[in-house]
Amino acid sequence: MRLEYFEMIDAVTRFDREAGRIEALARVPMESPVFEGHFPEHPLVPGVLLTETMAQASGYLVLAHLGFRQMPFLMGVDKARFRSFVGPGAELRIEASLEHDGSGYAVTKAAIRHDGKPLADAELRFRTMPFPPGLDAPMRARARNIGLFDLAGEPA
Repeated sequence: MRLEYFEMIDAVTRFDREAGRIEALARVPMESPVFEGHFPEHPLVPGVLLTETMAQASGYLVLAHLGFRQMPFLMGVDKARFRSFVGPGAELRIEASLEHDGSGYAVTKAAIRHDGKPLADAELRFRTMPFPPGLDAPMRARARNIGLFDLAGEPA
């Protein structure tokens, strides 16, 4: 995780196109400017960044499902729950499943676990649309870097 750059996913560990599922890994850094203010002397990953982590895993799921033909943009978060705190050094496991895809929208359910215990979960809604100019190549590069194409195959 590079919290200050919103690069939350370190690796995609499993992708199942037919089941519409993805699993990913995120390692919370020991140090980050985010922790300086959240909270001094008691560093915690903000809930909004945990939500972003679930959104990114879900986004990679939608990207791979759509063959990188369209970009998913987060439009809504429903039923978000946080069950515990996350501090520096935690290794997080993220799972997301595709619940709906069609008419320019995608819906996922995502969850984060730490040491096998539920940490956070949410339903996420995305608007899928053509890539804005210049965003396709960096998204493909990041997907390649985290191993998504190793599991899902690199689209044309």
